[in-house]
Amino acid sequence: MQSLHEWFQTPPGRYLMAWEQARIDAAVADIFGYHSLQLGLPELDALRRNRMPHQWLAVDSTEVQAAPGGLRAALVTDFAALPFPEASLDLVVLPHTLEVSHDPHTTLREVARVLVPEGRVVICCFNPTSLWGARQRREHLYQRFGCGQLYLPGAGDFLGYLRLRDWLRLLSFEVEEADFGCYRPAVDTDTWLRRFEWMDRAGPRWWPIFGAAYCLVAVKRVRGMRLLGPAWKTARRPAGVPVPAVNRQHHQPAKAAGQASASRFESEGF
Repeated sequence: MQSLHEWFQTPPGRYLMAWEQARIDAAVADIFGYHSLQLGLPELDALRRNRMPHQWLAVDSTEVQAAPGGLRAALVTDFAALPFPEASLDLVVLPHTLEVSHDPHTTLREVARVLVPEGRVVICCFNPTSLWGARQRREHLYQRFGCGQLYLPGAGDFLGYLRLRDWLRLLSFEVEEADFGCYRPAVDTDTWLRRFEWMDRAGPRWWPIFGAAYCLVAVKRVRGMRLLGPAWKTARRPAGVPVPAVNRQHHQPAKAAGQASASRFESEGF
């Protein structure tokens, strides 16, 4: 876990965190509710653009020892056993949490448990199908021969997008949106990263699924659930059955005939 925090202080780490911060800000800005939670990675403020009144940052015991100063965690807990009741949170953000978790399946099940129906989860992960992932696999191969240095953090297992999407479907989540980003090659310095800045403009068009990282938003679906409107809303009353009005003109000929007969009798002297 310590290697992840140290890696985010490197030039490629800062480049990736800037993209993820902007993407998460856009994703959580329009998610409404009352309670939101960020699991791990305190260097990234995932809830700063969210407007829910109750927000928490949770870290595990390894992050307390490894994270830099200024840790603003609200609680220290095991991500596979969250101290929240069932269906109590509206939003959970997982910035690289599943990749460094000792049990990512249980962590994801815990997230599904604490989320309310129609609650959202935002997940950020490294993309193994990318230039960064290719260099990481190459360095793993070199390390077998006693050489090579990993480009990405060595802790945890990187999850591909399709693999993670299958996990979410098993837990009744539906992926609403997914974005890939950071298309620049796996270089080590700010100078070279700036030289390949044009790849971030060309990547979404020419090789969209090969970004170094991806961020997805999924919603928890509950079968058979029906959302009810507010109790104070007055029900609309049905309109009454229309009653046909009496046609007054129907009696006019009889009345006119009576008046004509009386006038004739008077004129004849009766």
